[in-house]
Amino acid sequence: MRGRAQGAVAWPVLWSFRRCPYAMRARLALLVSGVRVEVREVLLREKPAAMLAVSPKGTVPVLVLPDGVVIDESLDVMRWALGRDDPEGWLPGADFGLVGACDGVFKFHLDRYKYFTRYGCDPLEHRTEGVRFLKELEARLSGGFLCGERFRLTDAAVLPFVRQFAAVDAAWFGGLDLPRVRGWLEGFVSSALFARAMRRYAVWRPGDEGGGASVCFPEL
Repeated sequence: MRGRAQGAVAWPVLWSFRRCPYAMRARLALLVSGVRVEVREVLLREKPAAMLAVSPKGTVPVLVLPDGVVIDESLDVMRWALGRDDPEGWLPGADFGLVGACDGVFKFHLDRYKYFTRYGCDPLEHRTEGVRFLKELEARLSGGFLCGERFRLTDAAVLPFVRQFAAVDAAWFGGLDLPRVRGWLEGFVSSALFARAMRRYAVWRPGDEGGGASVCFPEL
């Protein structure tokens, strides 16, 4: 979704939360594109008024462009960044249908597996449904990645959610008969790209904007 914030900013500003898979996919695309932003790390339990002022729905990522345009959907942030520069060819051949299945059915079951006390449901039932999606990925990974023989947008968009699913019970996940999925995930989390995307930043506080307090991402 695009909106428009009041005023203007010198750099694009990215409101982000390190562990959020939606924010993670946005940071991955920004890293590959080389488009620099001012990153503002937030705590989702303490959402800053400045973030809510530009995107009242209160989710991350939120990207505010220098002209005041607000982009607050993760895939739109990815498209925007890669539309500026796509040196590794992430956009061509991207399977947005598969990404939609990840964000829809798989995310539904992931949430109810991971946060079952919140939803009052049987986590194992939802874990089983989540594995159905992973089996689809297993079949897609014959070339090593979801859309061929190299890492591209579809991988970057889906992997943060597979990582979250795997982390609920790592020992159980490691025993699944899904060698391609496990190898694909292991390659991702051990990569330099992932390490850069997961760099820790101090939580942004009012007054940090501008000057020496600004945090550049990707780092200079």
